[in-house]
Amino acid sequence: MNQLKDLKKLIKLTGERAKLDAKANDTYIVYKTLNGQIVKEYYDGQVIPVTGQDCSHT
Repeated sequence: MNQLKDLKKLIKLTGERAKLDAKANDTYIVYKTLNGQIVKEYYDGQVIPVTGQDCSHT
């Protein structure tokens, strides 16, 4: 049980660190929401859905 609790805490801390890095570098983080939508979240809290046009594999 403690391992699961520790893992959840580590995941939360990793997300918080990513947000801090995004703010420091004036960029955004990308993640998948609970309903399966992939979004960009900017450091100011603005959340924008990622569309097929945003993806490039060059």
